[in-house]
Amino acid sequence: MSRNMKPKAVSLAVAALLLGGCTLIPKYEQPPTPVAAQWPTGSAYRAQDVSAAGQQAADIGWRTFFADPQLQRLIETALTNNRDLQVSALNIQRAQAMYQIRRADLLPTVAVGASEAAQRVPGDLNATGQPMITRQYGVSVGLSSYELDFFGRIRSLNQQALELYLATEEAWRSAQISLVSEVANAYLVWLADRQRLQVAQETLKSQRQSYDLIKMRYDQGIVSELNLRQAQTSVEIARADAANYTGWVARDENALSLLLGTPALPEWLTADRMEDLGTEIHLTAGEVPSAVLQQRPDILAAEHRLKAANANIGAARAAFFPTISLTTSVGTASASLSGLFKAGSGVWAFAPQIGLPIFDSGRNLANLEVSETDRAIALAQYEKAIQSAFREVSDALAQRGTIDEQLAAQKALAEATAATFHLATARYEKGVDSYLTVLDAQRGMYSANLGLVGVQLVRQMNQVALYKSLGGGVDRQEYQGGQKNSP
Repeated sequence: MSRNMKPKAVSLAVAALLLGGCTLIPKYEQPPTPVAAQWPTGSAYRAQDVSAAGQQAADIGWRTFFADPQLQRLIETALTNNRDLQVSALNIQRAQAMYQIRRADLLPTVAVGASEAAQRVPGDLNATGQPMITRQYGVSVGLSSYELDFFGRIRSLNQQALELYLATEEAWRSAQISLVSEVANAYLVWLADRQRLQVAQETLKSQRQSYDLIKMRYDQGIVSELNLRQAQTSVEIARADAANYTGWVARDENALSLLLGTPALPEWLTADRMEDLGTEIHLTAGEVPSAVLQQRPDILAAEHRLKAANANIGAARAAFFPTISLTTSVGTASASLSGLFKAGSGVWAFAPQIGLPIFDSGRNLANLEVSETDRAIALAQYEKAIQSAFREVSDALAQRGTIDEQLAAQKALAEATAATFHLATARYEKGVDSYLTVLDAQRGMYSANLGLVGVQLVRQMNQVALYKSLGGGVDRQEYQGGQKNSP
């Protein structure tokens, strides 16, 4: 080998690093949004001004949106202890480590090695006729099979790993949004069932009082057995409902405890009734859906996965071209340990290797087809994520457009049935109507009160659903703090 081989190797490595910026990744263009250009309109929807704070839902932290102090503490507990969210956070760490691995492939691995070789040669195998022991010592430093990324295969894989990391980070944000809304909904359901239980218990108490009165009159021969059995029927129905709602409340507590990641509900949780939990979220019909939906981390995660699949095509394309790897070492060698670093003991090795695929039974072509299919799948999943998000927002808007009217009607119904019950009771006591009229009025009032609790629950959960579907639920300060460790 010529003496200028080593400078040539250095020049080749520098050129490879300069050329390594080129890849065979297809140019990425954001796909068009596969949803309508405007939000749905019609009798079920209402046009509103932008929120009172002039902010989009994604910019309203959950501490600002949920005003209930107890709910805020529940959400804080869940964000700390929930195991699903912990898994999402660990997935970020794993994706970050995978990205660092791919990133390390862009740079050569420099290794230092030291060796000693000893050999005993029998006397009949050497010229002296005496046994002889030979030793050789060596120390070297060099590159270990470093691939010169002329065609961007490694850079394509590095880009893929980066996009997957970013997708995992967005998935964590999506998991936090889901957890916040799940805790809020579980809390609302728990409160609603406690209210239903309270209504059932109050009705049972009232029904028992009525039954005792009817039984006393029956014993005196004033009323018939039919009136007594009718009263008893109402008591048993209310008793069954009270037992049923007691079980519901217990199951609600179990579900909430699972979300919180705690063995039981905290002792400070004392709320009994639903209150207004959230800030009113508004949209105008003119707001562009694509701009609003892009705030959602699940859509951003789907787009990052699409970009990752697109980058993988570059790696598959690069497999059709030669791969050039370089192994070098520079060091010193000597037959004695004392002479290891003396003048003239230097050694070096330069071993470039080129691999060119000629016949692989269609493996590279199949890999390219797989990567292109993966991109098509990722594109369909990205479009489906946008369509699903559009529907979630539209459904929430449709429900919000009608829920206030439904709530007003349910309140009026509850008031009307209560008045009917009081009138029926007065008419029965005066002997104008039968006791059956009182029972019917009482059942109507009971059903209307339960229905009112249900509509109030739907209204509160609608606010949570709209907040979530518009990308709200991440505390910006918490998220930006987590971004400090991003690669």
